[in-house]
Amino acid sequence: MDGVFWELHSGFDREGPGDDADTRRALALSGLSGRLDVIDMAAGPGASTLVLLRDLPEARVTALDRHEPFLEHARSRVEAAGNADRLTTVRADMGAPPVAPGSFDLIWCEGAAYMIGVPTALAAWKPLLRPGGRIVFTEAVWLTDTPHPEAAAMWREYPAMSDAAGVRGWIAGAGYNLVGDFVLSDRAWDNYYAPHGERLDMLDAKHGADHPVLLESRKDIEVRRDHGGDFGYAFFVAAP
Repeated sequence: MDGVFWELHSGFDREGPGDDADTRRALALSGLSGRLDVIDMAAGPGASTLVLLRDLPEARVTALDRHEPFLEHARSRVEAAGNADRLTTVRADMGAPPVAPGSFDLIWCEGAAYMIGVPTALAAWKPLLRPGGRIVFTEAVWLTDTPHPEAAAMWREYPAMSDAAGVRGWIAGAGYNLVGDFVLSDRAWDNYYAPHGERLDMLDAKHGADHPVLLESRKDIEVRRDHGGDFGYAFFVAAP
C-alpha cells in the first residue's frame, strides 16, 4: 500500500469514526458484564479495547488485527491504563481468527466488518460465541434514500452499503436476533477526522496537496461536513 497512506494512518488512537460514550452505550445494550471472554476484531490501535477493559473490569480481552503496529499501539495504551494483565493480542485475519469454537462471550468489531462483508463476518464469527453471547459491531449505513451525489461517490467502493433495515436483514439472515441498534454520534466522526485533518496539512507540505491519497482523504472530510446527514455509522447488537 502507498507509503503516504501509512503516513496518514499511523500513530492515531482511532482509525475510524468512534466515541467512548457510544462504545459504552452499545456495551450496556448488550446486557453483558462480569467474567467475560471478549474478542475485539480488527482492533486497530485499541480504542474500543481500552473501553472494554475499563468498563468490564473482570473480563479478559483479545485484540485481533493484521497490522502489528496497531497492536503495538494498543498494547502500549492498555499497559499505560494498568490493564495489560487482562489483554491478549493476536496478529491474524478477522475472517479466519485462530481461536476455538465457543471461546467468547462477546465479539466486538467497530468499523471493520465491511472489509470481509457483514454477512460473511456474522457467519464466520457465530461459532465462536458461547451460549448467551453477543456480537456487537458498527456498520456504515445510508440515512436517506436519496444521498447527495458526492456522498454516493464517497462510498462507491462499497456497493454493498445498505441502510439500517438492510443490516437488520443481514442479522436475521445469519440466524441472529437483533438486541438493538443506534446511529453513532457526530462526535464520533469529529474524533476521527479532526486529527486526520491536522495530519493532512502536514503531509500536504511534504508530498503536495495533489497527492491522490491526500486528495481523497480531504474530500471525504469535506463530504462528511457538507452531507453528513446522508450517511453514518450505526452500532448493532445481536444474539444467536
